Amino acid sequence: MDNEIKKLIEKEIARQKNGLVLIPSENYASLEVLQAMGTPLSNKYSEGYPGKRYYGGNEFIDEIENLAIERARKLFNAEHANVQPHSGSQANAAVYLALLKPGDKILGFDLASGGHLTHGSPINFSGQFYNFVYYGVNRETELIDFDEVEKIALEFKPKLIIVSTTSYSRFLDFQKFSAIAKKVNAYLMADIAHIAGLVIAGEHPSPFPFCDVVTSTTHKTLRGPRGGLILCKKELAQKIDKAVFPGIQGGPMENVIAAKAVCFFEAASPEFKKYQHQIILNAKAMAEEFLKQGIRAVSNGTDNHLMVLDISSFGHDSREIQNKLSELGIYVNCNAIPFDKKPPFNPSGIRVGSPAITTRGFKEEECKIVAGLVAGMIKNFDDEKILEEAGNKVKELTGRFPIYKDFS
Repeated sequence: MDNEIKKLIEKEIARQKNGLVLIPSENYASLEVLQAMGTPLSNKYSEGYPGKRYYGGNEFIDEIENLAIERARKLFNAEHANVQPHSGSQANAAVYLALLKPGDKILGFDLASGGHLTHGSPINFSGQFYNFVYYGVNRETELIDFDEVEKIALEFKPKLIIVSTTSYSRFLDFQKFSAIAKKVNAYLMADIAHIAGLVIAGEHPSPFPFCDVVTSTTHKTLRGPRGGLILCKKELAQKIDKAVFPGIQGGPMENVIAAKAVCFFEAASPEFKKYQHQIILNAKAMAEEFLKQGIRAVSNGTDNHLMVLDISSFGHDSREIQNKLSELGIYVNCNAIPFDKKPPFNPSGIRVGSPAITTRGFKEEECKIVAGLVAGMIKNFDDEKILEEAGNKVKELTGRFPIYKDFS
């Protein structure tokens, strides 16, 4: 037995059990999802698609993948689903490969305003292979300015427009984006990696029928395994499938696809809808508490599961705050704010969210307490007594709301 790795895994499991995860892109997958990932399905090579594999012995793998596909289609009311992408980034890469040629024009969401690296960052493949320009948010309201989006689209004439959120805390108006895309004859792509669970539960508007193609991860609000997903209109199905395989991937991870199928099964339950509604209630409660504590959330609130806190006036770098919170067992990530003057590695904000603590069973009262702990640390960075009290409160909360009780 590899005792070194075994001990490190045990330490990581303990960290997850004993800490409060406020990183919006993280969650706790169910034991059933984890069990599906840890099966001998990982041993099977299955290049191709159900019924059209390049290797023998895939009859049961085909059934598993078909089940995942049908469940995804039904959940999102989509005409076609591809469950093979290993990640959200690879799902986005496959869409670009399917619909565009290198150098084609794309209108993406500015990273500091709430977009993602794969939406055109110059340090990412997307920004290096394609010709991107960006829309952002209004400087005063910090909301997407659709007049600006339309103006840029009419001047730039992109072949693809991306609507997305990685740190944007308000509703995405897919219908307005669709009207703009139609004016310039562009494809419209939604990246709903962060809000997929909210969409399923009706807590956020659906990208269908307004978008041509939709990408997502399965591990954020969906609470499944780490992986990607592409949904699209039927007329794009063949292009999308060819772009995933053989375009950018070889053999799919069928153990992860089985876990995705479990995730989709869980997401179809009434309990999952209640969970998503509580995510919203908890995020709003946190935003209200931060405001009460004198810490501003970008756009002054949230409609979804996350918010970005502007900590530029508190005298400490966001990375310092992130690291100090980690020492207390509270996990956040530093994040840019709109029109940020500081560098991406040490920006002016921290991003917090409610999915993981909601999975623990937190309601609004506990979320206000957690927001108070974060605010107290930011405002009293060097007060050891306050920090000690916060650490003790984290232990009390994680003990009262355990996760993975029977898992070691």
